[in-house]
Amino acid sequence: MLAGAITGLVLVAFGRGMQTGTTTTPAAGVVPKSIDIPSIDVEAPLMKLDLQKNGEVELPPYEKPKMAGWYTGSAVPGEKGASVIIGHVDTKTAPAVFYKLRQLRKGETVKVERSDGKVVEFKVDSIEQVHKDSFPAQRVYVEDGLKLVTCGGKFDYAKGEYLDNVIVYASQV
Repeated sequence: MLAGAITGLVLVAFGRGMQTGTTTTPAAGVVPKSIDIPSIDVEAPLMKLDLQKNGEVELPPYEKPKMAGWYTGSAVPGEKGASVIIGHVDTKTAPAVFYKLRQLRKGETVKVERSDGKVVEFKVDSIEQVHKDSFPAQRVYVEDGLKLVTCGGKFDYAKGEYLDNVIVYASQV
């Protein structure tokens, strides 16, 4: 079944004044281009994800299951602040880019290539699975570090979405 969207309650965090202005700005136009997570065989391009009119962060299109997205309201990886990358766990027919995300372990490496040619390396600090109603918006969208977010847990067939989110927290090496 279709992987559920990350709950709107969670992603309106910036719309509710949680943005702290702690991010620093790299050279104009620098964006993350791709993500590489060797331990779970992920090599994926990154697209820009904006905030929608309803206050939710847009998600990568289901038609591109091997693509993840960087939330443009977060810091560019390698700069001060929270950097948020979102990807689907699956689609109606197949695993998607972050299907194995829950298998990551503390100390494993995540690399993000930027449009300025810089490759920023992160080490996984922790992984958690949380119910969407208990999403730690402050920790994900405000605290420093890279956050990788996907759906997980049980699938609610009536709602057509997963009940939980899997979140990886990583610090720059």
